[in-house]
Amino acid sequence: MNDVLIYIALGLFGAALGSFAAASVWRLRARQLVADKKAGEEYDKKEYKRLKKIIAKPLDDHSQCLHCSYKLKWYDMIPVVSWLALRGKCRNCRQPIGWFEFLMEIGVAAFFILSYAFWPGGIATGYEMAHFALWLIAGVIMSILFAYDVKWFLLPDKLNLALAVVGLAIVGVRIAETGDVTGTLLSALAGVAILSGLYAVLYFVSKGRWIGFGDVKLNIGLALILVDWQLALTALFLANFIGCLVVIPLLATKKLERNAHVPFGPLLIAGTILAFFLGWVILNWYLSIIGF
Repeated sequence: MNDVLIYIALGLFGAALGSFAAASVWRLRARQLVADKKAGEEYDKKEYKRLKKIIAKPLDDHSQCLHCSYKLKWYDMIPVVSWLALRGKCRNCRQPIGWFEFLMEIGVAAFFILSYAFWPGGIATGYEMAHFALWLIAGVIMSILFAYDVKWFLLPDKLNLALAVVGLAIVGVRIAETGDVTGTLLSALAGVAILSGLYAVLYFVSKGRWIGFGDVKLNIGLALILVDWQLALTALFLANFIGCLVVIPLLATKKLERNAHVPFGPLLIAGTILAFFLGWVILNWYLSIIGF
């Protein structure tokens, strides 16, 4: 019975934070467009006009419809429920809201629930609970990065920094829990060298044609979250494996051009999450095959 209540609580909390994450994506994009305009850089004028209005004044910070600027009431923002009740449309202008917000709410809720269900260890001691809480926070940040990169092929520096800070906190918790300062730090730094270092080499060799520098920054946080260099290596493999599964069929069916830009951030995030939960299973299976 206790587990059922925990699952329900995590689902509700996750859906609420998923709603927050979706709103953050739009606000970050609006601020980026404003900054680009002020800096004299190229920007989408139509998108700028549509999103500028959601950057509210400090005393009037209300979520609103992107079509008619209708300020949402509390009953318009109940995660999942409001979207289903309104059939994915604005209450005022009846324009479609789209699936993005709904999928973010469902996705983060599922992340919270599945993280508890498949957590690789206990959640009994203070250190274990701190690790779990930090992992959930990292999940919210990763969801924003995932969505932003899919939509605009960008990984905002502020989010990459926030993820790295959470990663450092996880490393600190691991050190406090195990007492192994040197081993934990070396493993975490080796993970950063594998994930971020390799992508940095690819970035500089290709002069930014193959990957963006945002991926290099993202990998710092992802490696720190994993702490272990072996899991970082597994995450790298899984990210590229998932990329092959996605890209090759699209190329074969000519739905994707050979020179098309593919966002690596979502692949790296997916690979990291899978490595966190399945990394040791995959590693042990591989080692058994090669005779170790």
